[in-house]
Amino acid sequence: MKHVSILIPQGHCSLVNIEGTHQILSEVNILCTRMGKAPLFDIRMVGLSKEASQRDGLFTIKPDCLLHEVVKTDLIIIPAMHGHFQKIVENNQPFIPWILQQYNNGAEVASLCIGSFFLAATGLLTGKPCATHWRFANEFRAMYPDVQLVDDKIITDGEGIYTSGGAYSYLNLLVYMIEKYAGRDIAILIAKAFMIDIDRMLQSPFIIFQGQKSHEDETIKKAQEYIEKNFEEKITVDQLADTFAVGRRSLERRFKKATCNTVTEYIQRVKIEAAKKDLESGRKNVLEVMYDVGYSDVKAFRSIFKKITGLSPIEYRNKYNKELLVID
Repeated sequence: MKHVSILIPQGHCSLVNIEGTHQILSEVNILCTRMGKAPLFDIRMVGLSKEASQRDGLFTIKPDCLLHEVVKTDLIIIPAMHGHFQKIVENNQPFIPWILQQYNNGAEVASLCIGSFFLAATGLLTGKPCATHWRFANEFRAMYPDVQLVDDKIITDGEGIYTSGGAYSYLNLLVYMIEKYAGRDIAILIAKAFMIDIDRMLQSPFIIFQGQKSHEDETIKKAQEYIEKNFEEKITVDQLADTFAVGRRSLERRFKKATCNTVTEYIQRVKIEAAKKDLESGRKNVLEVMYDVGYSDVKAFRSIFKKITGLSPIEYRNKYNKELLVID
């Protein structure tokens, strides 16, 4: 039987991550029993105190056991933790050496959503790929530049460490792990029982590009604003460099450092975000939307759109526009 430790942090954390993980893994045990097999998981909620208050006392979690009582575990689940990061680490510091010790003794570790920030604080993600909620990708990159953030992915799996994308995509990671531990048949049964879209690997269709302006380079902020106001036009790097009196190489270097995108990538993402909004709510066909956001090459537009969203323009429109469930 695999011993599973669901961490119960101090401070505001995701009740959904905790309860959902407990419920789904418990259901795996029920299915195994019905099939004449032994239960697969010994599920424990592991905390630092006998009670953990949530949402200003609206909820209280009572862990099954305290951290020092768990000598050996096989899988550690880190839920999303909300609030000021440094305070989160301070309040939950005892978990860090314990996680490292358990990992070095063979345990696997999984972070759910922005639980990746706490997992990264252990150092276990250094040099490794990691997923997190797309809304916090910029903050994560700034805080952990040595981690390979893949903000378009829902799941990463490497060297006994798992991470998941944002919010309810933790369900996809659970199904993925259940398949590894219990087999495809049980994973499919769980996916059907909880109506989870099995094998969904990308969070790209859900990303809303909002620009990366939490930096101090005012010239680059002005360049970003210029792109956002004039995205329908053909904008070049040389044009931006001339407009803001910056050398081309300097502009490209500073832009990449400030936004984590090249100038070309930023222009593309602004154009595609505008196209997404038109496809979601308008009655224009794909070609009209393409021209409106400044593209004239159909193949290039479709290629860039799919690269950024994970869907073709038609697939995206059919997914999000209720009025136009047709194919061009």
